[in-house]
Amino acid sequence: MKDRAVWLEQLRLLLIAIGFFTRIPVPSQINVDSDSLNRASRYFGVVGLLVGCVSALVMWLVSLVLPMSIAIVLAMLTSILLTGGFHEDGLADTADGFGGGWSIADKLNIMKDSRLGSYGALALVMVLLLKFELLTELTLYDPVSAFMALILAHTLSRVIAASLIFSETYVRDEGTSKPLAHQQSINDLGILLLSGVLVVMLLAPASIITFVVCAVVIRYGIVFWLRSQIGGYTGDTLGAAQQLSELAIYILLLVGRNSAG
Repeated sequence: MKDRAVWLEQLRLLLIAIGFFTRIPVPSQINVDSDSLNRASRYFGVVGLLVGCVSALVMWLVSLVLPMSIAIVLAMLTSILLTGGFHEDGLADTADGFGGGWSIADKLNIMKDSRLGSYGALALVMVLLLKFELLTELTLYDPVSAFMALILAHTLSRVIAASLIFSETYVRDEGTSKPLAHQQSINDLGILLLSGVLVVMLLAPASIITFVVCAVVIRYGIVFWLRSQIGGYTGDTLGAAQQLSELAIYILLLVGRNSAG
């Protein structure tokens, strides 16, 4: 009976993570409070795995009847529709804040503004264009490489972004009404990292260690950037961290394919 309660609680936390980060319907009776959302951060990587698998499935199915370029665009669109553009919105707000603000207070105030500025528009266009080009290049080697890249990048990018909750300072923004996970226990971090490790096992054994080291470097590059800008993180910057990490992982995979070829 106790084991059943434990598993039901884990299922509840997973559904909270899915409901928070995607538009996938979850039971309305699931109670979401600050503590539950903090604990649900352990499954943010699993949410990425779900988004990546659905996007890869769409790419594969469309590629059977349409050119691969169309399949890539529809796979990218699928991930945006599944998440409601949650992370892309964070990237745009972060770019506007960091690009247009001089002080920390200015940057946080700009990030609260729902209007899209020039820095945010430029960031969105460039990131989406780069994703398309990188996935296109991966398909030239092998379409399966692009399918796996979606799964790997969507999962690991969320692991990297969510891990910031554990080590970095949450820059509280009282003007933001949407809840946010801002505390993470060592157990939550361990489960989060485990989801990333399991997905990395999809890579060739010889490249796993190199890839993990590069992922750590990406994380600490983002940490340095956020600390220098606002001294910590907000919900928007976690979205930006996910988008930039996803992009960096595609680049790593393409560099690996070029080196192997």
